[in-house]
Amino acid sequence: MRARERLPRETTLAFGDVPERAAYTEGRLTLGAAPWHGQKTGAYLDQRENRQLVGRLGRGRCLDVFCYHGGFALQLLAGGARAVVLLDSSTEALRLAQETARQNGLAGLEPVEADAFDWLREAAAGTGRYDVVVLDPPAFAKDKASLERALAGYKEINIRAMQLLAPGGHLFTASCSYHVHRGDFFGMLAEASADSGRRLQIVEIRGASSDHPELVTVPETGYLKAALLRAM
Repeated sequence: MRARERLPRETTLAFGDVPERAAYTEGRLTLGAAPWHGQKTGAYLDQRENRQLVGRLGRGRCLDVFCYHGGFALQLLAGGARAVVLLDSSTEALRLAQETARQNGLAGLEPVEADAFDWLREAAAGTGRYDVVVLDPPAFAKDKASLERALAGYKEINIRAMQLLAPGGHLFTASCSYHVHRGDFFGMLAEASADSGRRLQIVEIRGASSDHPELVTVPETGYLKAALLRAM
């Protein structure tokens, strides 16, 4: 947006002292935000309650796609997962996730630096299956003109994630694109389920954490749509 307005793209200090890494707690974990260089600090506090929900499902082998700093993966390990594949295209994000795991005494992260679409397509064609899969991608629809393409992208990754679920496994899937409305999101999930050949139960319909209130008269506040699904 700043580039569109021909403004410099920079991060500057307004006042006080802001560290490179700022520690905060989430459940039993001590995590680190990156206020200077992280995307939205890397903490994504609107998913805080969802991360802890998913963490309570931690078991067996799990997969965190678009993991960034690994918030979901770390909660899964803390909840009892044996191993979590950590998938992201950012080398630095994967490094920070592994560093945070070590600081919390957690082992079992398997970092993979790759394009999520390519990796999921190849993985779904194989035999590996996961007890929990997390899909928390960046916003695919930046404006109304990109909605159709965005929904196609969401459907693609959800089909692959559904195919990767072990019997009884859970999929937590989200969209933070404001232009993708709830009806669009759940319609896409229904189509993905049909095309994946998997029968999925809706366990919970989720949104942003309670400190990100959604107002009836301000639809923009309902930007985050999420669902916890279970493979029947």
